[in-house]
Amino acid sequence: MFEVLRTAVSSLWANKTRSILTMLGVVIGVGAVITMVAVGNGASRQMEGVISGMGVNMIMVLPGAPSSGGVRQSAGSGARLTLSDIRAIEEECWSILEIAPQVSTSAQIIFENRNWQASVTGTTAGFFSIREYHAERGRLLDDIDERSAAKTAVLGSTVARELFGGMDPVGQTIRVSSIPFEVVGVLASKGQSAMGPDQDDIVVVPITTAQRRLVRRAFSDSLSSAYLQARDVSMIQSAMDEVSALLRQRHRIGPDDEDDFRLGNMTDVINSLSQSTRIMTLLLGSVASISLVVGGIGIMNIMLVSVTERTREIGIRMAIGARALDIRLQFLLEAMLLSLAGGVIGIMLGYAASAGVSQVLDWPTSVSGGAVTLAAGFSCFVGVFFGFYPAWKASTLRPIDALRFE
Repeated sequence: MFEVLRTAVSSLWANKTRSILTMLGVVIGVGAVITMVAVGNGASRQMEGVISGMGVNMIMVLPGAPSSGGVRQSAGSGARLTLSDIRAIEEECWSILEIAPQVSTSAQIIFENRNWQASVTGTTAGFFSIREYHAERGRLLDDIDERSAAKTAVLGSTVARELFGGMDPVGQTIRVSSIPFEVVGVLASKGQSAMGPDQDDIVVVPITTAQRRLVRRAFSDSLSSAYLQARDVSMIQSAMDEVSALLRQRHRIGPDDEDDFRLGNMTDVINSLSQSTRIMTLLLGSVASISLVVGGIGIMNIMLVSVTERTREIGIRMAIGARALDIRLQFLLEAMLLSLAGGVIGIMLGYAASAGVSQVLDWPTSVSGGAVTLAAGFSCFVGVFFGFYPAWKASTLRPIDALRFE
C-alpha cells in the first residue's frame, strides 16, 4: 500500500503544473462553499442580534383590525386599547413583569434654526427596560416625569445628531409641535430594527404629557400600542394566553368572535427570519457546490488523459507482476490526493475570503465547523467518485495491448 501511495505521489509531482490546474476547480469549489455559508450564517447572527436588541421577552399589544362590509381594515382603525386595559393586565397577569403603554405620533422637532421630522413616543419608564434602551448622556424618564406630566424629553441618537451636531443636547430646550421640552437625556444608538425603521430616530416623552399636549384622540385614554415584558423567555406563550384571555373578557368578545386586538412577540420574528436565512444559506451553499462538481469533472478528464499517456507504463507494470487492483488503487489515490489537496487549500481560501468579505464590505461572516467538514468531505467524495472510472479503465487494460500502444 505504501509503495502504491509513493508511486501516486511521484506521478503527481512529476506533472506539478497539470496537477495544480486540475485541483483548481476543487479549490474554488470548497472555498466558495465555505465563504457562501459563512456569509449566510453571519447574516443570520446579525439579524438575531438586532432582534434580540429589541427585547427578547417583549410582547406587543396592538388594537385589532376590525372588518367592515367584509373588508378588513388597518390595525387600530376601530377597536381600542386603553389605559384601563393596561392597568388590568398589570394587576391580574402574574406572568407579566413590566408594562409600557404608548401613544405615538410624528412631529417637527425644532432647536434654534434646525428642525427634524421624528417619531414621538409618549410612554412610561418601563419602555426603556423592555426595549433595552440605555442612556448615553443624561438620564432616562422616570415615574416623577409621568405623574407630573413634565415637559421633558429623551432623544434618540439620530435626532440628537441632526439637531445638535457635536453639541451636548442635555439641558437644552427643543420644541415639539411648538411645545417646549427640556432634553434630559440621549439614548445609546441601536441602529435599524429588523423591520427597517431607524430605532434612533425617536423622541420619548412622558405618556401623560403626550396625551394632554401632543396627541389628540377621540378617547383620552386610548393607546397606540403597548409593550409587555414576560418574566422569562419560557413564559412568553403562557403570558400571551393570559393577556389574551383577560382582554377578551374585558372587551366582551364572544367565544366565536375574532379578537379586536393583536398580540405578537419577538420569538416569532426570530424564528421566521432564522428560517429564511437558513434557506438562503442552503441556496448559497448549493450554488457554490456546483463548482465542486465542475472540479470533479476536471479531475476525471485529466485522469483519463493520464491513463492514455501512461498506457505503456501500465503495460510494463502489469508485465512485471502488478495486479489490476494495484493499478486501480494507484489512479484512485492520485485522484483522491488531488481532491484532498484542493480541499485543504480551498478551506484556507474560504477562511481568507470570509475575512476579506467582512473587512472590505463590512458584512458579518461566520465560518462554521459544519460547513468546513461538509466541504472537505464532499471534496474527498468528488475524488473517489470522479476518479473511479479512470482507475477502473486503467486496470482493465490488457498488458499486451498496453505494450503495443504508441
